[in-house]
Amino acid sequence: MKKKQRHVSEIIIVCLIAAAVPALLILDGIQARRYENLSDEVSGLEKKQEELVEDNKKLVTDISLLSSTDRIEKIAENDLGMHKAETDDIVRVEMKGAKK
Repeated sequence: MKKKQRHVSEIIIVCLIAAAVPALLILDGIQARRYENLSDEVSGLEKKQEELVEDNKKLVTDISLLSSTDRIEKIAENDLGMHKAETDDIVRVEMKGAKK
């Protein structure tokens, strides 16, 4: 009787091992697909990050060009009709006893 139970136990163990191999292969395939998807997503995000960094560099360059004092001075003089203040044009205003 013990021999028969031992034989049945061995058969069950062999069957479990035999069933575990395909299950593990299936899990490996699922993980490989998941890894590939995540890898593609990371690659896409890295590419987008590079594009954003390049766009940011261009914007910083544009800001420095647009905010240059020479450019602003030319616009003020040519487009707005402004000129640099002469000493006679400067008026000082003093306020005494200003109420809060």
